[in-house]
Amino acid sequence: MKYHRVLVEAIVFSLTEIFEKGRQADKVIEQVLKSNRKWGARDRGFIAENTYEIVRWWRLLDFVTGPLGNPSYLDFFAAWQLLKGNELPPWTEFAHIKSAAIRQAYEEAKKSRKVRESVPDWLDEIGAAELGAAWDDELHALNQTAPVVLRANTLKTTAAALKEALAGNEIFTETLPGLPDALKLREKKNVFQTENFQNGQFEVQDAGSQRIAPMLDVQPGMRVIDACAGAGGKTLHLAALMHNQGRLIAMDVEGWKLEELKRRARRNGVSNVETRVIEAKTIKRLRDTADRLLLDVPCSGLGVLRRNPDSKWKMKPDFLTRIRHTQYEILTNYSQMVKPGGKLVYATCSILPSESEDQVKRFLAEQGTKWQLSEEARTSPARDGSDGFYMACLTKPL
Repeated sequence: MKYHRVLVEAIVFSLTEIFEKGRQADKVIEQVLKSNRKWGARDRGFIAENTYEIVRWWRLLDFVTGPLGNPSYLDFFAAWQLLKGNELPPWTEFAHIKSAAIRQAYEEAKKSRKVRESVPDWLDEIGAAELGAAWDDELHALNQTAPVVLRANTLKTTAAALKEALAGNEIFTETLPGLPDALKLREKKNVFQTENFQNGQFEVQDAGSQRIAPMLDVQPGMRVIDACAGAGGKTLHLAALMHNQGRLIAMDVEGWKLEELKRRARRNGVSNVETRVIEAKTIKRLRDTADRLLLDVPCSGLGVLRRNPDSKWKMKPDFLTRIRHTQYEILTNYSQMVKPGGKLVYATCSILPSESEDQVKRFLAEQGTKWQLSEEARTSPARDGSDGFYMACLTKPL
C-alpha cells in the first residue's frame, strides 16, 4: 500500500481539530475534503475512512501505543494501519514504531471489553447495567461501519424506479424486508452528486429511522405535528406518507434547523409543511389540535454511534441525567397537543431503556386512562444491522 504524506497530514489535522478543539468529526472531515479539489474519490475515501476509524477506536489505539510514551496522532495512525494488517512506509516518523509491540499490546487489549470495544468506563458500566448480556453484541455492532440506506421519495418516484435509475449510474442497491421505500447501497458511493438526489427523488435515511414515521399511521388530510423536527428527515417521510395532503407542522427550538428543512422540502417537492420555532406559548396554543404527533426527542444518540463515533468521547454521564429529564418534560407537555382519538409516537435513537421504554412506562403510569400503549418496537444494531431506535405509539382515547 502506498501512502501519500499530504493525505496522512490531512488525517492528523482532522484528529487535532476533533480532539483538541472539540469540533464535530463530520464537519471537520467535510471541511478538509473541500480544502483540496485535486483529491480524487480514493484519496477522499482514505482520509474520511481513516479519520473516522481512528476516532472510533481511540481508546484501543491509546492502549496499544501506550508503551511509546505520550503517543502522537501520527503514532495512532501508524498503529491503526498495523492493526489492519498494513505495512508502514519507511518514513523517519515511523522509525520508532515496533509492530511486534503494537500487536502484543493488542492481544492484551482483547481481555478488556471497554478497551477492546473502545468506550469510556462510564458508558461501558451504564450499557452493561441497562442491557445486561445483550450489551456485548450491541456494543460490538455499534463499532461497525454503517451502511448507506436511501429512502425513495414517493412524491416523485418509487423504490423500483429509483433502483433502476441508480443502477444506470453504476450505483447498485438492494431492497430491505418490511421497508417498501428503502434501498441499501451494496458499496459506498457519493450519491449526493447524482441527478436523482438533486431532483429530490431520495433522502439518505437509516433503515431503523424509516420505521418511525409509518408507526404514526398518518393519512392524507390529517393535521400532523412533528414537534422535534430538526432538519426534517422524518418530516419529509411523513409528508410523503400523507401524499402532500393535509397540514404538517414541523417545529423545533432551533430556527436554523428549520431553514434547512425548508430547503430540503423544496427539493423533495413537499408543499404541505409549515415550520414554527417553539416559543413559550407555542404548545399551549396547539392544545388538542393534532390528529398525530411525532416526538423524536433529544437523546444520547447511543443508537447511532456507528455514524457519530466522536460523540462517545465528548458525552459526559451527567448529560444522560439532564437529557432524561428533558425527554420526560417534552413527552408530558407536548402530548397535550393531541386531540382525543389521536395518536403520538415517542421515539429515540438510543439503545438505553432509561431513555426509551422506561420513559413511556412512567408516562402511562402517571397518566392513568388518559393514554394507552398501542404498539412499541425497537431496532437493534446487533440483530437488524440498522441504527438503534426505540419507538412507541400511544393513543389518546375519545
